[in-house]
Amino acid sequence: MCGIIGYTGDGYAPEILIQGLKKLEYRGYDSAGIAVSRAGETVICKKRGKVEELEKKVQSVDFSDSHCGIGHTRWATHGEPSDVNSHPHSGGRRVTIVHNGIIENYLELKEELASKGLYPVSQTDTEIGAMLIESMYDGDPLSAIYGAISKMRGSFALGIIFSDRPGTIYAVRRDSPLIIGVGEGENFIASDIPAILPYTKSYYLADEDEAAVITKDSVRFFAKDGQELKKELLTATWDEQSAQKGGYKHFMLKEIYEQPAVISATVGAYKNGTELFESCSFDFDIKGKIYIVACGSAMHAALLGKFAIEKLARIPVSVEIASEFRYDNPILGSDDVVIAISQSGETADTLAAVRLAKSAGVRTLGIVNVWGSTLSREADDVIYTYAGPEICVATTKAYLCQAAVLEMIALKLAGSKLSEEEYTKQVSSLDKLPEYIEKALESDSICRALAQKNLEAEHQFYIGRGQDYCVCTEASLKLKEISYVHSESYAAGELKHGTISLVVDGTPVIAVMTERARIAKTVSNIKEVASRGAAVICVTYDDVDVSDFCKDKIIIEAPSELLAPIIANVPLQLYAYHIADGRGNDVDKPRNLAKSVTVE
Repeated sequence: MCGIIGYTGDGYAPEILIQGLKKLEYRGYDSAGIAVSRAGETVICKKRGKVEELEKKVQSVDFSDSHCGIGHTRWATHGEPSDVNSHPHSGGRRVTIVHNGIIENYLELKEELASKGLYPVSQTDTEIGAMLIESMYDGDPLSAIYGAISKMRGSFALGIIFSDRPGTIYAVRRDSPLIIGVGEGENFIASDIPAILPYTKSYYLADEDEAAVITKDSVRFFAKDGQELKKELLTATWDEQSAQKGGYKHFMLKEIYEQPAVISATVGAYKNGTELFESCSFDFDIKGKIYIVACGSAMHAALLGKFAIEKLARIPVSVEIASEFRYDNPILGSDDVVIAISQSGETADTLAAVRLAKSAGVRTLGIVNVWGSTLSREADDVIYTYAGPEICVATTKAYLCQAAVLEMIALKLAGSKLSEEEYTKQVSSLDKLPEYIEKALESDSICRALAQKNLEAEHQFYIGRGQDYCVCTEASLKLKEISYVHSESYAAGELKHGTISLVVDGTPVIAVMTERARIAKTVSNIKEVASRGAAVICVTYDDVDVSDFCKDKIIIEAPSELLAPIIANVPLQLYAYHIADGRGNDVDKPRNLAKSVTVE
């Protein structure tokens, strides 16, 4: 959820920390703050609101001769967004920390500290963590850190500075992401790669309960027993330019328009002629059931995957909300497979589902966008998507890549179940997918005009059947996330079971029709809402005549019906974007949301 950054070197720490926080603001933007160490003291500046508010406040604080510090941008969990609840938090005179995650037993620890006469000033779990480290500090930072985290339950990535250790940052993680960037005469900690890209592409990944000691000239890792560890230095494949807006008004619009390129990269990575996933070590000979676990948009991609796998490969698939899966006592067999999908590879609920599956002896496959992420390391096998950095909180290109990978998995699993001619035709159509997404982007002006027409509507509905209903679930979520318009998606046949009572004169209803076998049935449902005054928008093929019941139509083309849902998503992304932009919302950072949900 939250984003943390740390810097030590010869540069001016406050400026570097602020710029890093701007790159991490998609992870949370309720408040922000920095702390720098200098001459035996720690200077803290923090502010409720976005990083730009902090940047203004920093101008009035004396940060001269400041070359080492930590920063934080917050998505509030414990305690309302406020100056006092903002990070960094001090544990007393010597310890200051920033924290991403949740200390689940903070109330228990709070009582323990109170018994010693120590009381927090904020409502946060983070301050309790800082106080705990301070209470154990006797001059040995690593001993205090390990003593404290041995008492903590939950997830955390901590950046820590000690006032009597100027120029040094300490860091430790458990179930929350943390990287250590390595520069020339300067080093960093961060929650994510974009924060360090202006300075370096070299980084280490910290493993569970490993502590890092970072100075401007060195990075050292230690295990709990004090043994120094050797780590592999990695190189980021992203560049700084790919994490910039590139002239677009918002990152979301840029990322929508990047979809042809990232789909081409993702398909190209796993397709060689008519062969799929030759480079993947995963054994696609599945004899049992497939469980796909995911959250949010990734779960909607999973719905498309379920439809395609069951239709083509005739293997039973269950799509599970990751936050429910581990608590449902799932019935897992030794021949089953769990596929886990996460853009960041750090989604707490999805990781918990993978660990449950592995503890039951079930094979796991991760579909993830971030190299070296926790999911990519913990799953038995991994398929990477090539979406590149996605900065907008609401996903577009990462979701589309996930959907494309699942369609490819469906074809791979289908194997001999399809005729050679049909298999070749379906696999070959993947090569045309970027081209057809490019064509779908040409509907931008139509989507903008339709958005303007429905800008004031406070309720909008999406309907479809089969694979089209899967599209509707994601399209509706996208509208809700960024426009704050109430929206629901329904299987079109369910309208008569109560939902149609919500349709009144002028209510926008977006109908998706790409599965030709079900179009006639969906048309009957469209007529039902149209007769009750709905303002219907149809997303379908050019040869589907909707003129007698629908004034507005968004035309899509597709190289195959299997891939049509992927393409149909594109104009619906544009429609949601223009609604949100037209309403004056902060499209890239919608209220109350964060990019990576690293706590349950």
